[in-house]
Amino acid sequence: MASGRGTVRQPSLAQLRAFAAVAEHLHFRDAAAAIGMSQPALSGAVSALEEVLGVRLLERTTRKVLLSPAGERLAARARTVLEAVGELMEEAEAARAPFTGVLRLGVIPTVAPYLLPTVLRTVHQRYPELDLQVHEEQTASLLDGLAHGRLDLLLLAVPLGAPGVTELPLFDEDFVLVTPRDHWLGGRGDIPREALRELDLLLLDEGHCLRDQALDICREAGREAGAPVTTSAAGLSTLVQLVAGGLGVTLLPRTALRVEAARNDDLSTGYFADPAPARRIALAMRTGTPRASEFTEFAAELRAALKSLPVRLRGN
Repeated sequence: MASGRGTVRQPSLAQLRAFAAVAEHLHFRDAAAAIGMSQPALSGAVSALEEVLGVRLLERTTRKVLLSPAGERLAARARTVLEAVGELMEEAEAARAPFTGVLRLGVIPTVAPYLLPTVLRTVHQRYPELDLQVHEEQTASLLDGLAHGRLDLLLLAVPLGAPGVTELPLFDEDFVLVTPRDHWLGGRGDIPREALRELDLLLLDEGHCLRDQALDICREAGREAGAPVTTSAAGLSTLVQLVAGGLGVTLLPRTALRVEAARNDDLSTGYFADPAPARRIALAMRTGTPRASEFTEFAAELRAALKSLPVRLRGN
């Protein structure tokens, strides 16, 4: 739509951001809350965008908001534009100075309580100008946040097998078997993996990568797919309390052992015969991010800081 001076009006980023939020949430109140805008301002921004583009983007009813056919097509375009602007700002921030500004770090729940003290100490000591913001989420949510620019860097178990993601390995850690104190496998240091075939195994809820890793270990040990598995816990702290109560046994990563198991006298720890089942922990970043060298250096600093943990450090 041309103005009186012959120029073409263009949508603003605020208008595109408002429309993208409405397209995602299909609800004005939720969309406004998601981007920190008042509901009247959000509605006005979307209406202004419709006027600038000359098309109707939304179908408004008394009960819900729907995308028009044009809105369906243009919502994807709006997201692409916003992601490109985000990448532009990220590149400009990285160009100004490394280890300054905001770093949005995503961490899985089975890593956060045990590694964050080391991560935070490293950031405070080595990168005092860095504004670290931590988000604890499950793996699928973290990868979505990384892909869409909501997160900058992830700390989680790998391999991920996700396109567009580069992994920076930190360390490998063994799994140990946590049992009730009087369990026949408690305290042993030579447990064969085959022992997992018939045990009453307690696992985390679905969605946790640690649950999937434990099930993979059990399958490799010859446990039948239909063998009983009790899923009763959303976190490791609850899981080990269920073990202490005699409801079964569980697998725990070594970095979690001191925090979760050593403080309870009703628990016992058993160690697997070599080679013990293990998981790998890494940082993950978007492939091609302008902060790649910064994140690679950060990974090296973390490896050095993690030397005191019961892990096997990995190089690049």
